[in-house]
Amino acid sequence: MHTSINIRKFGFAVGLTGALLYLGCILVMATAGPGGTVQFFNSLLHGLDVSAILRMDVPLWEAGIGLVETFVLGWLIGACIAGIYSVSVKK
Repeated sequence: MHTSINIRKFGFAVGLTGALLYLGCILVMATAGPGGTVQFFNSLLHGLDVSAILRMDVPLWEAGIGLVETFVLGWLIGACIAGIYSVSVKK
C-alpha cells in the first residue's frame, strides 16, 4: 500500500527549512563579521571564494524580503515534490 504525501504540509516543511537556513545565514553574517563570513562560506562551498560577491551591508527590509521569498520558493518546491510523488505512487 502506497501513501501519498500531504502537499501543503510537505510544502510548509520545505519552506520552513529553507527559511531557517536563511536565518542561519543572517546569524553567521551578523556574528562572524566579513572575514569569518567569507571563511565560513568558502569552507561550506568546497573552497569557492565568495569574497568577491559577499555584501555585508544588507538592509533589514531586504533580508526580510529574502526570507519571505525563500519560504515561498521552498513551499512551491516542496509542494511540487509531494504532488509529483503522490501522483506517481497511484499508478
